[in-house]
Amino acid sequence: MSQHLSLVSILVDDYDQAIEFYTQKLGFELTEDTPQGDKRWVVVAPRGSRESAILLAKASKPQQQALVGEQGAGRVWLFLQTNDFWTDYQRMLDAKVQFLEQPREESYATVVVFQDLYGNKWDLLQRK
Repeated sequence: MSQHLSLVSILVDDYDQAIEFYTQKLGFELTEDTPQGDKRWVVVAPRGSRESAILLAKASKPQQQALVGEQGAGRVWLFLQTNDFWTDYQRMLDAKVQFLEQPREESYATVVVFQDLYGNKWDLLQRK
């Protein structure tokens, strides 16, 4: 038996703005955008990712809208691992991604915290 986590859902308030951020600023690929009535099934994934992706889920109720950008309760809860930290960091800086600190060397990785368009906190990291 084999299992893997394939999708994580992130609440967004606008599909097209979210697609633009994840594809243009983070360099992800849009892998699916399928209409489903008044909603869409929108999936983005880091380039080269084969097993994990993000489902961009439009908040449709007040309770969901209140949680856009707050799914991690103010903590880093998403981790973008790379094999070329400094190239990705510079590309994201050039794309005006908001970093919340300077890159740092930890015992486990080179890491920096950034936030997405909604304020969700991420780590960009390259493991040692």
